[in-house]
Amino acid sequence: MLRRLPRWMSNRRIIRRCLYGLACFASLILLFYAEEDWRGRRDWENYKRVWEAKGERFDFASFVPSPVPDDQNFALTPIVASTYSAFLDPQGHRINPPNTNVVNRLDFTLDIPSVVPGATDDFEGNWQVGMKADLNSFQSYYRAPKTTDDFPKAPEPQTPAADVLLALSKDDAAIEELRQATHLPHSRLPFYYDANLFRTTQFPDLSSLSQCALLLRIRAVAELENGQNEKALDDIKLILYLANSFRDQPFLTSYLISYVNLALQPLWEGLAGRKWSDSQLAFFEQELAQFDLLSIYQFDVRIRRARAIEEIDYMERWRGFNKVCAAFLSDPVEGEFDAGSGRGLEATVLYLMPKGWFYQNNLAIAQTVQQSLRTEDEAGHGVFPVEIAERYQKALSFTIQHLPPLNPFTILLYKSSTRLMQNYAFAQASLDLARVACALERFRLAHGDYPATLGLLSPQLIEKLPPDLIDGQPLRYRCTDGGQFLLYSVGWNGTDDGGRPVRKQSSWDSGLDLEKGDWVWPCRSWVHPISKP
Repeated sequence: MLRRLPRWMSNRRIIRRCLYGLACFASLILLFYAEEDWRGRRDWENYKRVWEAKGERFDFASFVPSPVPDDQNFALTPIVASTYSAFLDPQGHRINPPNTNVVNRLDFTLDIPSVVPGATDDFEGNWQVGMKADLNSFQSYYRAPKTTDDFPKAPEPQTPAADVLLALSKDDAAIEELRQATHLPHSRLPFYYDANLFRTTQFPDLSSLSQCALLLRIRAVAELENGQNEKALDDIKLILYLANSFRDQPFLTSYLISYVNLALQPLWEGLAGRKWSDSQLAFFEQELAQFDLLSIYQFDVRIRRARAIEEIDYMERWRGFNKVCAAFLSDPVEGEFDAGSGRGLEATVLYLMPKGWFYQNNLAIAQTVQQSLRTEDEAGHGVFPVEIAERYQKALSFTIQHLPPLNPFTILLYKSSTRLMQNYAFAQASLDLARVACALERFRLAHGDYPATLGLLSPQLIEKLPPDLIDGQPLRYRCTDGGQFLLYSVGWNGTDDGGRPVRKQSSWDSGLDLEKGDWVWPCRSWVHPISKP
């Protein structure tokens, strides 16, 4: 016999009250979601409307470079395509399984020594701290018994430069074909762009092009030492072309900075050794003047912002009850969002979140990243003050503090690190210093000594002197003893330290500390010893 139901469950008044309470509770939840969705969408749309009217862009599609004709595309030439065509087709689609018949003709892994027994860790040279490349170490590497069959070599040792160039002559055909390809007017790498780019884009393997730039740096240094200045100029020019080919490529502008630094090593060694002619120096000054890395920084930051917004939009589209079940019951699918060990919990939170919170995250990212961009006034004066990093960090802290406490996207907020800003600022300052150094050497060739002030260089030897991009003041310059000069920027700390650079004190990295000291263009040797922190 069935047990009788409790009396309250048979009381219609109580049931009506419970149902009324549930309806009120459900209405409150619906109102909460409706209000959050309306408020989030309103704030995000209003912000976009205002800033898009000022020229800002927030959709990733607007950053995708326009297609170019295949026969005018440097990146699709056979020599360049050999570096990635085993894995990607010309449209950027993945080839699976890889095409094993493709031979990478720019694979110079063996040709670039990373370690040479008995050599110092920085035998490759580092112009930033006034160190020339050690050609003796390269000579030892290429003549080592274990490489007998890998490189051509003379029966008896020659000069270090001659042995290095002989060893690397095996790559002459590939380098010359690459050089001929640079006559094409465009360079667009074969990415596969689609609506969910942050998940599905297949990036070509660029390690071979990086090896090529490293090889060209070694060649140029050896050619200078061997008296082959024009060949050294051609190799530096090729490095700069490779750097420039990344200018409009999403997420690859960091390669541009790296390659510019590689090109400056042989340029600096030629200046330090007074080996460049007036016409060669004029060419370098004009070539370097074409690089506007601070504008590329703006592009880089904006495209990172667009990618973060695209990621959040994708997560909103991805969520669903079926995704929650799949997250708890199955392994992640390639290409789908994977939150790690907490996949089920993360999928549940995403599913229950109001859509307005996704809009709030887009707004938070856009507002915060906007503070890491140069203002129109800063761009107009050609400066990159440290205040940009300070106002960005302030905006980042404020945003994190005011996002909803249960919002999981706090950790996804675009974090434009100070290091990114420093790298761009230092790279542009290096180009500015190199241009002025070329003009100084041209003045010395014409007059027998360096000028008393930089003002004597313009406009005859350099059209317009670049300012110190940190504080907007003229670059610091003075003649020193021994027919040398001191040329520098005040660096990231914004303080004139008298032209004293600071090196990192690390067992694995003894390069320049970008946060401390001045950014100096070495003349022939350091006027002051390099400070240690």
